[in-house]
Amino acid sequence: MSHLASARQPHHDGSPLYVPDQRPELGKPTDVFVRTYRDYPVETVAVRSVMDGEPRFTEAVIDRRGGEWTWWRATVTAGNPCTPYRFLLAGAGSYLWLNAAGTHAREVTDAGDFKLLAGHHPPSWIADAIAYQIFPDRFARSVEGQPAPDWAIAQEWDDPVIDSGPEAPLQWYGGDLPGIQAHLDHLQRLHANVLYLTPIFPGWSNHRYNARTFDKVDPVLGGDEALRSLVRAAHRRGIRVVGDLTSNHTGATHDWFRAAVADAGSVEAGFYLFERHPERYAMWLTEPLLPKLDWRSSELRRRFADGPSSVVGRWLAGRDGLDGWRIDVANMTGRHGDVDLTHEVARLIRAAASGADPDAWLLAEHMHDAARDLQLPDGWHGTMNYAGFTRPVWTWLGNPPAELDWYFRQPVRPPQLPGPSVVATMRDVASHLPWRAVVHSMNSLDSHDTARFRTFAGGREAGRERHLAAAALLFTLPGVPSVFAGQELGLEGVSGEDSRRPMPWHDPESWDAATLAAYETYSGVRAGSPALRRGGLRWLAVSDDAVTFVREAPEERVLVHVARAEHPRVRLDLADLGGGGPHALFGADAKVDGHVLELPDDGPAAHAWQLV
Repeated sequence: MSHLASARQPHHDGSPLYVPDQRPELGKPTDVFVRTYRDYPVETVAVRSVMDGEPRFTEAVIDRRGGEWTWWRATVTAGNPCTPYRFLLAGAGSYLWLNAAGTHAREVTDAGDFKLLAGHHPPSWIADAIAYQIFPDRFARSVEGQPAPDWAIAQEWDDPVIDSGPEAPLQWYGGDLPGIQAHLDHLQRLHANVLYLTPIFPGWSNHRYNARTFDKVDPVLGGDEALRSLVRAAHRRGIRVVGDLTSNHTGATHDWFRAAVADAGSVEAGFYLFERHPERYAMWLTEPLLPKLDWRSSELRRRFADGPSSVVGRWLAGRDGLDGWRIDVANMTGRHGDVDLTHEVARLIRAAASGADPDAWLLAEHMHDAARDLQLPDGWHGTMNYAGFTRPVWTWLGNPPAELDWYFRQPVRPPQLPGPSVVATMRDVASHLPWRAVVHSMNSLDSHDTARFRTFAGGREAGRERHLAAAALLFTLPGVPSVFAGQELGLEGVSGEDSRRPMPWHDPESWDAATLAAYETYSGVRAGSPALRRGGLRWLAVSDDAVTFVREAPEERVLVHVARAEHPRVRLDLADLGGGGPHALFGADAKVDGHVLELPDDGPAAHAWQLV
């Protein structure tokens, strides 16, 4: 079954081709462009924007014609911090709305409008980032025979990971920050320029999301000096380091919570949500070891996110400071019952981070739709894009063995969906976000909180081709690609806990060489391509088993074709792509027959061409 996502549809997105001023300021007019195909029946193009809650229209004019396309220019005034807009195209009996979800020959709501964020601009480096995620306990250890902390069950590096149960978070393999520093060459091999570390503060578990304090780095990881040394070494190589911070809760052994439990009249007691002191309090889900923070407390705000000495600020400041934070459980932070301070807290944390380092990245964890939390220009820069990337890719390219039923903790077997459904999800999620939030969010195939995609794709051997097709999407779609350590070696895992298997540095024979080579190629193509790093996105053809899209920047165009199985051959008119022949970046050559470009019909497979 084939579905053409018509390459000749009118198009606009928030990339530089369509919004040349990528740093609009509040109250200032901004040019926006929309393109229509030469045969498209349009006489009038207007942009509808909403300012102060009231819609207004500005008629577009023809800016230029090039090849088969007409480019229309209109002006949107960034009248509010987030200004929604969409296009109305009419003529010869046609009536069409164009919003971020696509074209609609009917009336539409404002939910899918393009969104222009004004001011508080993200650091420019994020758009060029390739991230590598490390779970410190399982990456590499610098010291053999180090005594285990008092909470831990010591393990040998080859011992199997306990998948579930009370002992799972107590397994301790002894990875540390000097061990990470010793392997920075590996990150560069994958063209990674961002190192994302899960928590490094002391905690009573291997994951450390139950922090005991935010005042020091866990001595088991090497302490404060080990972090400074790692950051210095990474910075010398052009690699930024992003930490992981819990703003929703602390551990039950945290200094603040101990003081709160000991004295109901203490200032720290106001940091938490006690229903009956000291035994009944709000927590993360139903976990009593993770008491929830109450952001109504002015003293909590002062300590956590007020100025350079706050928890947020102090670890970002200086040449040896971190380069940003991934905020754990950002979707729940500040939310409890009838209290919703999430946006206020996001602004507080953003202000503290920017005050310590104007170039700091602030990334929010959301396992689902983050739209309502990403329309603040002065809040989170982006999210971990599980909703708009991870889940759709899993539903299209997953081929899990019968015994694997893990799918984002849902009580059903993982679905297998056709390409049109998957692309519809991607477009739907992205349509509710500002383009700025899309490109500053993190795309992951898997993470420390999920099963390994390799297992979900079918396993070590059977899943390789689907895994590599998914990896091609990781490195070619908008957003920051993030590789969870070991993904590039073909590591497996049936759950979030099992996915945290130690890196097999001592056993290179166990590495999947074909997977590692593909990751080196894909990441290198991404690093060298302005279109893949900063370009817009046009879907060209979508069928059950293949998707085709083009990424376009002012200086480059890249065509991408990914398939999960053999499929009917896709043929594209070169004129629809702006002309130019294909130069293979990875995968097979494409055939040119006159003005028609014929794409390979194999699968699972991934191909990309620069149009020159």
